[in-house]
Amino acid sequence: MPVPWFLLSLALGRNPVVLSLERVVGPQDTARCSPGLSCHLWDGDVLCLPGSLVSAPGPVLVPTRLQTELVLRCHEETDCDLCVRVAVHLAVQGYWEDPEDEEKFRRAADPELEEPRNASLQAHIVLSFQAYPTAHCVLLEVQVPAALVQPGQSVGSVVFDCFEAALGAEVQIWSYTQPRYQKELNLTQQLPALPWLNVSADGEDVRLVLDVSEEQRFGLSLYWNQVQGPIKPWWHSNLTGPQTITLNHTDLVPCLCIQVWPLEPDSVRTSICPFREDPRAHRNLWRAARLQLLPPLDWRLDAPCSLPAEATLCWQPLDGGPCLSLVPPLPRENVTVNKVLEFPLLKGHPNVCVQVSTWEKLQLQECLWADSLGPRKDDMLLVETRGPQDNSSLCALEPSGCTPLLSRASTRAARLGEQLLQDVQSGQCLQLWDNDLGALWACPMDKYIHQRWALVWLACLLLAAVLFLLLLLKMSRVKGWLRLLKENIRAGAAARSRAALLLYSADDASFERLVGALASALCQLPLRVAVDLWSRRDLSAQGALAWFHAQRRQTLQEGGVVVLLFSPGAVALCREWLQDATSAPRAHDPHDAFAASLSCVLPDFLQGRAPGRYVGAYFDKLLPADAVPALFRSVPVFSLPSQLPDFLGTLQGSAAPRPRRLAERAEQVSRALQPALESCFRPPGAPGTGRGMGPEAGDRT
Repeated sequence: MPVPWFLLSLALGRNPVVLSLERVVGPQDTARCSPGLSCHLWDGDVLCLPGSLVSAPGPVLVPTRLQTELVLRCHEETDCDLCVRVAVHLAVQGYWEDPEDEEKFRRAADPELEEPRNASLQAHIVLSFQAYPTAHCVLLEVQVPAALVQPGQSVGSVVFDCFEAALGAEVQIWSYTQPRYQKELNLTQQLPALPWLNVSADGEDVRLVLDVSEEQRFGLSLYWNQVQGPIKPWWHSNLTGPQTITLNHTDLVPCLCIQVWPLEPDSVRTSICPFREDPRAHRNLWRAARLQLLPPLDWRLDAPCSLPAEATLCWQPLDGGPCLSLVPPLPRENVTVNKVLEFPLLKGHPNVCVQVSTWEKLQLQECLWADSLGPRKDDMLLVETRGPQDNSSLCALEPSGCTPLLSRASTRAARLGEQLLQDVQSGQCLQLWDNDLGALWACPMDKYIHQRWALVWLACLLLAAVLFLLLLLKMSRVKGWLRLLKENIRAGAAARSRAALLLYSADDASFERLVGALASALCQLPLRVAVDLWSRRDLSAQGALAWFHAQRRQTLQEGGVVVLLFSPGAVALCREWLQDATSAPRAHDPHDAFAASLSCVLPDFLQGRAPGRYVGAYFDKLLPADAVPALFRSVPVFSLPSQLPDFLGTLQGSAAPRPRRLAERAEQVSRALQPALESCFRPPGAPGTGRGMGPEAGDRT
């Protein structure tokens, strides 16, 4: 495409007067030689095949050095293409094997002869040019007069105009003779790119920096350059002036390319694909790839870029072990993305899956035919191998390999080998694949599984009958034990079904220890206790309000109860929420679930929804009874530890044990609370005041 002069000047130098490129007029390629040589450019392209090395029959002309120069091929004054001019320097290589041949060559070129011959040394020079994704080769015929033929000496050069290339492209040039007498010369050159387009890292993300003048208008396009199929646009915009665009690192794929062009007629579009070798881009590509299995026997791999991968079928056993490859007999196939492909099966089966893998590892596996064929089955896959003269053998595909049916191996297939062989012969197995080399059979194993389990159930019934007889013999001795066990199981199961959510204000470290001791003691009743002390990691991740909402909803849905533990700090927070809205609220600890929960707790009390769902409590020595706000008196409020039996009975509800048992549990809880209660009244720094919340306190991050 023609390149505007101002873009070339930007790419090749800031001062176009200082760096002036020669202009080549006309679309035709040309060749010219240094004085004394004659050369001819063959029409059309030639095959870029160097061929094998051959021995020189005598002195031959070979290329010794490549030299390039950037020029402009112009169709009009301002419509030019960037072009690479190549100069090939030549020299004579080799010697005459027979001196008489050399003498004849010299005499033929002697100008003093009456009729001198036009003796010369001729060579065919190939120039091969590659700039991804195109390649171009030309053939130059060069003749050197005999007078200039001196082995080991340079004879001049031939210049070719010219190979067109794009700004920023990497070009590779080779030169060799036909036939080839020596190793080909090669040269790699990076052409200048537009300096105002820059791709840089911004942490995990990527920045596109376009440094142009404020008046410059240009187009920017991001697209997926797919080898298989047309270019797929992803994002496009017309912009003005300098821009910085940030791409999320999760959007990077190897074929993501950037195209920039000025918004002017016939402007050049500069494209770069900077993420081909980026490891993040290759990881994202596999994350974006989707393997779809289309009934009955088709499949498709959807991906934004081409994938260097292979696909094969495998057999997924019902027990969830590794998927067993069906290669052989079925061959691997190269993957063509975004195209419906078909595997050569006769019938579909829910245990047949598709694996897509690279040379490094397995990348994708799907068994989605199960959507139309039902769940996986406990079938045995048999591989039939056919040889000459109608000879065939059967083996069962297992994790240890393909086990011959009539073998003494200690596998399930070997134990049932004769039965499976009869199933194949009687037509009870499903044929999945068939050709001249073999076949695949899926044989049901359900009937053999049922026979084995019938024996197991019979043994269990006999064992149960023996145990029942033993119990009958000792019924009088175990009757009391059974009654006690029944009571404990019933009470324990009911108690475990009751959940309790503790809400408190973290006044200080000693009060937190007291709450932790209470929660640990309630867990021994047993009750399922939720408290923010044991959920600091979830609290930090979700936020106090979200954590409380989730715990409150779960507790109430399961028929549990929310326990409000009042303390001086909790009472102050309640009064703050109940006072005039004009008062400025004070800042709270972001981990304080009590402060966050008041916005939901207070409406329940104000609207009369609290009875049966909430219970209040406070500790005797920390708060007077009349300090609890009147609003919360609509639910039972207990003083601890003096009213522990009533408090525990209310928590356990209908599953509460008998009064005597309840009193014993209250005594246990009281003893557990005593050390924590005493630590609340010790002076700061006194022994025994270290932080400790029971075994669950470690989860506080």
